[in-house]
Amino acid sequence: MPNIMLLYPPGKLYQRGEDRCQGNAEDSSACGVRACNDLGYCAAVLERLGYAIFLRDYQTEKKTLDDVFSDIKEFTPDLIMVSVTNATIYDDIAFTNALKALAPDCVMVLKGAIFYDPAPEMLSLLDLASVDYLVGGEAEMAIGGVAEYALKGLGDIAAVDNILYRDSGTFQHTAFHVWNADLDAIPFPARSYMNNALYVRPDTNEPMATIQTSRGCAAACIYCLSPQISGKQVRYRSVENVMEEIGECYTRHGIRNFFFKADTFTLDLDWAKSLCRRIIDSPLQGKIAFTANSRTNPLDREVLALMKQAGCFMVAFGFESGSDATLKRIKKGATAAQNLQAAGWAREVGLPVFAFYMVGFPWETREDLEITRRHIFAINADYIEIHIALPYYGTELYRLCQSAGTLAEETLGNDYFTSCIAGTQSLSARELIDFRRKVFRSYYFRPSYILLKLKDCVRRPAVFVNYARYALRMAKTILKRP
Repeated sequence: MPNIMLLYPPGKLYQRGEDRCQGNAEDSSACGVRACNDLGYCAAVLERLGYAIFLRDYQTEKKTLDDVFSDIKEFTPDLIMVSVTNATIYDDIAFTNALKALAPDCVMVLKGAIFYDPAPEMLSLLDLASVDYLVGGEAEMAIGGVAEYALKGLGDIAAVDNILYRDSGTFQHTAFHVWNADLDAIPFPARSYMNNALYVRPDTNEPMATIQTSRGCAAACIYCLSPQISGKQVRYRSVENVMEEIGECYTRHGIRNFFFKADTFTLDLDWAKSLCRRIIDSPLQGKIAFTANSRTNPLDREVLALMKQAGCFMVAFGFESGSDATLKRIKKGATAAQNLQAAGWAREVGLPVFAFYMVGFPWETREDLEITRRHIFAINADYIEIHIALPYYGTELYRLCQSAGTLAEETLGNDYFTSCIAGTQSLSARELIDFRRKVFRSYYFRPSYILLKLKDCVRRPAVFVNYARYALRMAKTILKRP
C-alpha cells in the first residue's frame, strides 16, 4: 500500500487552507490559525482509495525541520503534498528541495492558490526542479487522480483538472476553471488524522472545527482570488449535509465550536436562515457555537437574529473602507451606510463584530485614510483588523497597481502586513503601516474599550488569559517599527 504524507511545513502561522487570502495569522491583531481542512479533505479522498495517510501541521505544532525529517524516515512516504501560500512560497520551495534531497524517489506535490491557472511569468520566478505536480484550488478534486497516476500508473494525468504536471522537463496545464457542483458528494475532512486540539476559538481556547458550507463567490472585489479559484457561481452544500458534519464533529471528536467557512455565509439569506433554523430545532441547540463571515449587502436583521439564536458568537464583516468612492472602485457592492447598518443590526441582536478594513489602493490619499479611520470608530466593532492591499497575480488590483506604478516588488513572498506595494500614488508604504499602528493604538487602548473587555472577563473568567495573550500581541504590533 503506497504511503502519502500531507503537511504544513514549519514556520510562521499562516491560514494555508484559506485559498482566497492565505492570511498571516501570527501577525494579525486577533485572528487564530484555523484547521487544516485542505489536508483533511485530501486525506479523506485518499483514504477511500486505500492509501496509508500521514498528516501533520508542523507550523501550528511549532515543530522543526528535524521533526519533519524524523517523520519521513519513519513513515517512508511515496508521495508528499505540501500546502503553500503566496507569502511563504520561496521558503516552501526551499523546504520541498530539502525533502527531495532526503527522499529523492518521493513524488513531490505543491498545493496552493498561486498554482491555479498560473501566469507563465509568475512560474518563471520559482525554482520548481524538485516538484512533480502543482495543484491549484480545491485540491481534493485532483489529489486522487494525481496519486493514482503517479503511484500506480492508473488513469490519464491530462484528464485531472486544475493541475500542472511535469512532462519532459516542463509543466503542462490541464483544464482549469472546472468545479464540482455536488459538494455533498465530497467526504468530510478526515479529522481522525488532524490534531484538532491545535485549532481553537480565540476567546475561550476551546477546539474549533472549520466547516466549509459553500464554495465560490458572486462578488467582483478587485483584490480577491475567490472568483478565479472557486468560480463566480456559488455552490452550496445541503443544510442536512452540513448538519451531518456538525454532528460528526460533536459526537466523534467532541468539538462544540465551529467556523462556518464560506466566501460569504449570508450571501443566500434563505439558505443561511434555513441552516440556523435547523440548528435551533435540533438536539444541538444550545450545545454548539459558531462564527462566520458576512457581507453587508445582501443582509437583513432577521438572519443576524437567527444566527445569534442558533449559537453564533461573532460575525465578521469585510467593511474595507469608509469611503463610498473607494468601495465603488474596488467593486465591493456595498456602501459605507450599509456597513453602519450591518454593524447596528448586529449590535441590536447581541452579536459581537469582527471588522476588516483594507488600505493602500493606488488612488488613496491621506484624506481617504482619514475617512476610513473615522468609519472604524463610528462602527466601533469588538475587534478590528487592517490589511495593507496586496495585489495577487490574476486580480484586477494587480493590473491597476502595475498601471499606477505602485508595485515595489513581485507579489510573491508578501502578505497583507508586508505588502509588495510601494504605497499609493501619494502615500508611502511606511505611511500605510504607520496608519495601521496608530489606529490600533488609539482603538484598542481606549479606556472605554479596555473597561468593556475587563467586564467581559468578569462575566467569563476563562477568557482572561486569552485576552491577555492577544493584548500582548497587539502591543507588539503597535510598538514594532516598519
